[in-house]
Amino acid sequence: MKTNQAANVSRAALSGYLTILAVCLDLVGQVRAGQTASGAPTGETPAPPAPSRAPLKSVREGPSPDTESAIHGFPAFLDSFGKKQADGDFVQSPEGNALHVKVMFDFGAGHHIQENALFRQKPRLTQESWSWSETKNKEILRRFEVDFRSGKASAEKGEGKDAKRWSENLKIEPGRTFAGVGFVLAIKSLRVRLMKGERIEMQAIGLTPKPRLVTVELSYGSLDQMTMAGRTVNGDRFLIHPKVPAIAKLFVDVTDTIIWLTTPPTVGFLRWEGRLVEVNDPAIRVDLYSGDHSGPARPLHANDHH
Repeated sequence: MKTNQAANVSRAALSGYLTILAVCLDLVGQVRAGQTASGAPTGETPAPPAPSRAPLKSVREGPSPDTESAIHGFPAFLDSFGKKQADGDFVQSPEGNALHVKVMFDFGAGHHIQENALFRQKPRLTQESWSWSETKNKEILRRFEVDFRSGKASAEKGEGKDAKRWSENLKIEPGRTFAGVGFVLAIKSLRVRLMKGERIEMQAIGLTPKPRLVTVELSYGSLDQMTMAGRTVNGDRFLIHPKVPAIAKLFVDVTDTIIWLTTPPTVGFLRWEGRLVEVNDPAIRVDLYSGDHSGPARPLHANDHH
């Protein structure tokens, strides 16, 4: 928040500002696809061509993603300083045109996080469902679910009698709206266009914790180098930037989520940095290679780019 500005506003004006902010949050939300870790890289990149709104027709005309294969990996969940917090288990299972993705993190002492997603790969990548839950000794701490086909979204937070629930009907655009791990696959499918300088607008599911739709802009950053699990690796950095009204910036600190993909010939997930789920969640990092510590990403020189 910009407290110095807010302090100069009269009580009546502040009430008006907060009313506007509530409307802004209905549009913006605080999606994990719209947050970034505090230690994320901030390397300068050349200004890209004029932004492309990339409506549904434009996305459909873009390159189709390669058909995903079965994958079983063990990513690491780390804090924003790169210290390991949990062991991960990632399973990607194709079934005909469907693609099932399941991600779990075990923090120990009965504390778990699980994410599930379902996609259709052809004729274009489309997310059909998404769920995310956090449990402690099998008791639900919070849970979020979205059915992309019907637009029904729900949220639950708290335990027992203190639990609060929200339910919304969202106007989801198929093939242009994603949540969670869906943005890794979406960026893979649009990678060539993004690396040519396009900026593509899409929609994300925001959680405040009430489910909302938020417009985000995808863009390419640079080729970066980082350390994880005792090795040095290179990856292409992509940004997910939430489109925040100026008035909301007085009250909400919204930053970008960053996703790195491995470089060709085999392109895949390498690193993710952002808020966990909600606005008050800590900034975290997820690495492809599991280790007790990982280092920040730093841009390589332009002449080192592949």
